[in-house]
Amino acid sequence: MSEVSMFMTQPARPAVAETRPNEVLGDAARHALKTSVHHELIRRMDLEKLAEVQADDVGGRQRLLAVILQLVSEQNAPLSAPDRDRLAHDILDEVFGLGPLEPLLHDPTVNDILVNTYKTVYVERRGVIEKTNIVFKDEAHLMHIIDKIVSAVGRRIDESSPMVDARLLDGSRVNIVIPPLAVDGPLLSIRRFGSVPLTAEDLLRHRALTPQMLEILRSAVRARLNIVVSGGTGSGKTTLLNVLSGFISAAERIVTIEDSAELQIKQEHVARLECRPPNLEGRGAVRQRELVINALRMRPDRIILGEVRGEEALDMLQAMNTGHDGSITTVHANNPRDAIARIETMAMMGTISLPEKAIRAQIASAVDLLVQVARMSDGTRRVTHISEITGTSGDIVSIQDIYLFEKLGLGPSGSVKGRFYSTGIVPKFGERLKAAGVPLGLSLLDHSVEV
Repeated sequence: MSEVSMFMTQPARPAVAETRPNEVLGDAARHALKTSVHHELIRRMDLEKLAEVQADDVGGRQRLLAVILQLVSEQNAPLSAPDRDRLAHDILDEVFGLGPLEPLLHDPTVNDILVNTYKTVYVERRGVIEKTNIVFKDEAHLMHIIDKIVSAVGRRIDESSPMVDARLLDGSRVNIVIPPLAVDGPLLSIRRFGSVPLTAEDLLRHRALTPQMLEILRSAVRARLNIVVSGGTGSGKTTLLNVLSGFISAAERIVTIEDSAELQIKQEHVARLECRPPNLEGRGAVRQRELVINALRMRPDRIILGEVRGEEALDMLQAMNTGHDGSITTVHANNPRDAIARIETMAMMGTISLPEKAIRAQIASAVDLLVQVARMSDGTRRVTHISEITGTSGDIVSIQDIYLFEKLGLGPSGSVKGRFYSTGIVPKFGERLKAAGVPLGLSLLDHSVEV
């Protein structure tokens, strides 16, 4: 039996004559042709045979592609050979993947895929958002792709539950909002993560920070300082967190806690925890706060909290204050001072019995270092602050900047010009570095580099 016929439950119709290669279909006609072939494929195919073909089965995909090419050739449509092949691959993506989004998912330069209703798709490449020529046939087509995503992760989305935040099988994070919350139609956002995470050398090559700044951060991690990485969306917080975690000794036990797992820890002794959303009845949710409390019972040497979002901030501060030094987390904030204010606000969400002064004292005692990252207007990411928390002064948490990034203007191509420089302040944690066997070289605190 041929590779084509083994999938067919009915004999194929005779192929039509070859069409002229210079004739081109419009978008509407092409979508109609693709839908017609797809329906014919489902009508004729032995579904049991199809179920045996997995998305990563190269041989099975090739056999199915041959079936699709045969069905396409039977359609009386003006398609050149390359167009016919492209249409067949599009239908294959509809069967196994996410349809029109598949090429973007295989493009290593794409960091974010942003679907603004079925009519418009944007991507982010190298920090810059650009519009693509990819569209869906209609809203029903987009909803079909959304249903494939949510069903694959065991979730549901409908009018009673119109939002989903989940993780794809390849580790990408996906957020979906549909009507009535999305006014103009379904919205889909996919944050992709590279299979190979960026290293410290990559950050230096991209001039995200200087070697002196990196050495300070490496020493701080090895000396078990508690670090908070703050920044806006897409500023590189998770990337920097991955790099910092790489400085942790392989002899230590690391427990990671994330709302949606995306960290790529290199060490072997890692226990990964992920929050669980509520089930169809609205029950069974496990929040980050419960996971932080449970992590304390897992004999961790380090706790890495992917992002502080709510009341778990109080439990994280208490963990940092009760012997779990060397913990690292991230928070959304525009600058180090805002980061402290956000942590304070989120900690107060977990309790109304502690006064503000007590929470500020906890922050000053627990957090040693604040690292601020930002995305520049040209798409580049920079570490803009490395700041030390030195205690409290009255009702205010005291901060002193160790390193700063100063914008100097724009280059001819729109690139951001700036300067990394040290403030010359000797940090108080220098003694802790020395006690940990990584003494602070004073040469690290006297430099200025323009980028």
